Amino acid sequence: MTTSRAPLPRPRTRPATVDDRDVLERLWALFRHDLSGVTGELPGPDGRFRDERLRAALDGLDRHDGAGWAAHLATVDDRPVAFALVRGLDGPVRVLSAFFVVRAARRHGVGRDVAAAVLRAVPGPWEIAYQDANAPAAAFWPRVATEVAGERWVLEHRAVPGRPDLPPDAWVRLAVS
Repeated sequence: MTTSRAPLPRPRTRPATVDDRDVLERLWALFRHDLSGVTGELPGPDGRFRDERLRAALDGLDRHDGAGWAAHLATVDDRPVAFALVRGLDGPVRVLSAFFVVRAARRHGVGRDVAAAVLRAVPGPWEIAYQDANAPAAAFWPRVATEVAGERWVLEHRAVPGRPDLPPDAWVRLAVS
């Protein structure tokens, strides 16, 4: 039996605030759960996945200084549908450190809209990493790079620092004007 889903309205993407902390923590758990299917990472003994990148972004929100990090939250009808964490805002290159779209919002253009909004919010050089084993990401990020930067992007593979046992990560480098 095939069911068709009603299209979703376009998401509203905005910088996260301290008030979004709980929502971001809940979405992070979903993000890491999804990613565990690619990475094989299990949660710790307390049932939680690693969250250093989320903590860094949330600490910046708490201090109101950002400390080079930013979190973005996307909503549809005031319901959270996606988030993005960005690092390197205090350096020459911004890095999309984490990106997640809830399953019910996938295949509706939500990810594309959110990614483009986040990348365009801070023009300049960007980098986005993903694993080749993550087939949806491997298809998604080159399309987003082309949409946002035209031909001004490249794909390269880099070893994971300190992890010679892992395959190299794929990195999209692009310039956003």
